[in-house]
Formats: sequence, structure tokens, C-alpha cells
Amino acid sequence: MSKIYNVLIVDDHPIIADAYKSAFDFISSENNKLKFNISIVHNSDDAINKITEASKKNGIDIVFLDISIPPSTDGKILSGEDIGVTIRKLLPKCKIIVATTFNDNYRIQVILKNVNPEGFLIKNDVNKDELVTSIKMVLDNSPYYSKSVLELFRKQASIDYRLDKIDRQLLYEMSIGTKMKELPNIIPLSMTGIEKRKKNLKVLFDVDDNDDRSLVLKAKEKGFI
Repeated sequence: MSKIYNVLIVDDHPIIADAYKSAFDFISSENNKLKFNISIVHNSDDAINKITEASKKNGIDIVFLDISIPPSTDGKILSGEDIGVTIRKLLPKCKIIVATTFNDNYRIQVILKNVNPEGFLIKNDVNKDELVTSIKMVLDNSPYYSKSVLELFRKQASIDYRLDKIDRQLLYEMSIGTKMKELPNIIPLSMTGIEKRKKNLKVLFDVDDNDDRSLVLKAKEKGFI
């Protein structure tokens, strides 16, 4: 008897969405005991509607989720990350495979924390074989991460620093050139608190107290941004 999985593909590029569908079709052709009932949506509004509807009916087993999908018309869903959070709330048993062009370490860390996907693919890493492998492993209850995500894990496993969310956010804002005077509007600290955090980070990363650039470069080298 065949096992039928309900699949939702969320990507605003039809060609890419079709490539994901082809990977599922290939798996079905290899194993006639696996069948996939596939729905494809290209925007946030349709994605949320499908997820909400499924939560009241038969559910969704797997979602292929693009992070860079445009916001919803009401502005409540800003990206695929928000869709992922919604899936976790409404369909807690659903397996999520994130696929994104982001290769920014900070952004990857935030997505991993907020969505906690079973699979995480950087699109530039991926070919047909890897798509098929990622689906098979997630179906087998094993996590799957493409090489860029694994490289981030490797870098961070090799260091002893323990940074919290605010430390990481401060490093990220510094790396993209946010002015110090703007930081209290972004980070929940006073300017004095931010300066203290920055000073502590320079001690942790062993860089000169007056050298912001070296702090950013060392944090990038270690995989924190």
C-alpha cells in the first residue's frame, strides 16, 4: 500500500518550484510505495491560506519553503521565515525544508532558531541529486543541511565563545555599517550598554579596543556574521 504525503511548495519563482516538484516526482518513480500530493503557491497570501486550511483538514507533511518570498498584502507576513513560524504554530508535525539564496551567517542562524527546519538548503549549493537526497533524508526523520550551512556549524564548533542574541545582532549591525547612534533604536540597550557589549566582544575576540573593523573581520572569520 502506498504512503501518500501532502506537500506544499512555497516559492515565487515557478521554474524553481517545478524543480522541487520534479524531485518529488523522481522519488515516486523510484519507489512506487511513495506518493506525493503536491500543491504549489507563489506568494505569501496563498501560502498562509493553504497552511490555515490544511491545519483544519488533512494537514501538510512536508513544506519546501523559500525565505525570500515577498510580503503578504496585509504586511503581517514579511518573508518565508514568518511563514515557517506560522507552520510551526498551526502544523507542529510538519517537516520544513528551507531553501534560500541567503548565505549570510547571521541570517542563517536566525532562521535556524526561529523556524528550526528539518532541512536547510542554500540554493547555490543545490543540484537535482541534492534535492532528492534532502527529501529522502527528511522523510527518514534525519536532518539535512547543505554544505554552506554545515560550514557554519563547523566554524562555530571550533571556538569557545558564547554569544547571546544581542551580541550577534550587534556584530551583524556593525558588519552592515549601521551607525552607532542608530543602534539604540534597533538593539534593546542604551548607548552605554551597547558600548559595554562592544568592549566585551573585543576582549573575547582578542582585538584592539579601538579597532571595530578587526572585530567585524574576526567575527566573520569565526562564522558569527
